[in-house]
Amino acid sequence: MHFQHLPYVVAIEKKSFKHPWSYSLFLSELSNKIAHYFVAFLGSRVIGYVGLWIYLREAHITTFAIHPEFRRKGYGTKLLHYALEFAKSKGCKEVLLEVRVSNQVAQALYRRFGFSEIGIRKVYYSDGEDALVMRKSL
Repeated sequence: MHFQHLPYVVAIEKKSFKHPWSYSLFLSELSNKIAHYFVAFLGSRVIGYVGLWIYLREAHITTFAIHPEFRRKGYGTKLLHYALEFAKSKGCKEVLLEVRVSNQVAQALYRRFGFSEIGIRKVYYSDGEDALVMRKSL
């Protein structure tokens, strides 16, 4: 992901989440030394993105979304696979993430990839919803 992708990423973010990340937050992440962000293209169109932090031997997925028009077509699976392979290539032994307890679709995708529930973060999101913490060994 590069700064020129941010308008497209932020547009997907707004279509995907009740409390989206801002342009400035994505911009600051691009200069974060432990952060790695990738975009998915269909032709020349940005249709999704994923971000992860890598610290020592652990990766943490910070954000992940596919444009609503392109969901359930395999693009999210390909992008998540790419991110996990990238983490593995950097020596990571496990990947962690948080997902809304209400987001059953995302949880199902993560479980298909071998993520399992390891806990709950109470009132994790700004609207008070809890987050399910999931982990996958690489």
